[in-house]
Amino acid sequence: MAEARTLKVAIAGLGVGSTQIIPAMAQMPGMQLVAAADFRKDALEAFRQKYGGRVYDSVDKLCADPEVEAVWISTPNQFHCEHVITAAEHGKHVVVEKPMALSIEECEKMVAAAEKNKIKLLCGHTQSFNPAIRAMRQVIKSGELGRLRALNTWMYTDWMLRPRMPQELDLKLGGGVVYRQGPHQIDTIRLLGGGMVRSVRAMTGQWMKERPAPGYYSAFLEFQDGTPAIVVYNGYGYFDSSELTWEMGERHYNQEERVRVRGELRNKTMDEEKAKEAMRFGGKREGEFTHGTAVQQERARRGIQGGGHFFGVTVVSCERGDIRQSPDGIYLYGDEGQKELPVTGRSASRFSELNELCEAVIQDRPVYHDGRWGMATLEVCLAIMQSARERREIMLTHQSPTPD
Repeated sequence: MAEARTLKVAIAGLGVGSTQIIPAMAQMPGMQLVAAADFRKDALEAFRQKYGGRVYDSVDKLCADPEVEAVWISTPNQFHCEHVITAAEHGKHVVVEKPMALSIEECEKMVAAAEKNKIKLLCGHTQSFNPAIRAMRQVIKSGELGRLRALNTWMYTDWMLRPRMPQELDLKLGGGVVYRQGPHQIDTIRLLGGGMVRSVRAMTGQWMKERPAPGYYSAFLEFQDGTPAIVVYNGYGYFDSSELTWEMGERHYNQEERVRVRGELRNKTMDEEKAKEAMRFGGKREGEFTHGTAVQQERARRGIQGGGHFFGVTVVSCERGDIRQSPDGIYLYGDEGQKELPVTGRSASRFSELNELCEAVIQDRPVYHDGRWGMATLEVCLAIMQSARERREIMLTHQSPTPD
């Protein structure tokens, strides 16, 4: 990234997610974190003391700050559309967390606001930014293993056991794993498959009465060129797919903790609001929350970059071979046997997104994960839920191709 000048950024929303985003902003070359917005006074004061930036109790006030050039929207899902439009109308570039919005109509309004106000809109926080996934895409494009023929990705984690607020489990407010975890997998599959999904047939599962929202989905996607893709996510915390990926994946609790937490949820002895508040910015456990396993944390401590993070297991099948993740990159299985292709770069997607934002604004380069891309990913997520309700195939109309 060229460091021609410093990009001044702000964050809207100081929840749990911000504890991962803000450190990346503070470490990013060519970027200065200058402001934050939240309704929690304690969090704002903690931000002011730690980073010395200005603080606001509303997104409107933050976006009116003349020094802010770009805003990372990390507010609750139901406010993404409103806050992106507010930022755009103030001339601020935007990174919006997944999901982009709650409907196609909201996405269209966000895209229109970005185009009207000539600002960069980046749909962020998805695993398609991972260097190993990008390396897979490059192998597909190269034709080294022939044409792409099929895609499969599976993820098993403990998402449903973690402290949750009511809106995180309310479908009307963007709750449940399809809205909140689906974009990770769908963005990855769309990137690898060329972006243009033709149709979706899916089912969802809601299996835990203490969690009134879908915690499982299984989907069959067909791309316009006929390439099939299988996507599976299970957030109920029994089996963990990091067991298949060298103990590197997204995990919050170990097995003993999962047994304890599941019991607390069933016995209604967990104070979820207190537990959640402790993990937010300014909370007593700020910075302790991590999706990574002990193996990943040790790799990060040692400065090891590369493959290193797995959102489950992803396997790409081509005419003359297969591709999957390796501890330090990707494995290629071809006619001449197996080989490993090392991958460099940070596994944490926040750095990739921030880098893309800087390049887009400072160098006026295109945004690859733009509003139309984010809308296409959301369309697939919405189709998963619609297909499950109606038990039929859903045809798609808002897809966009993977950028070169």
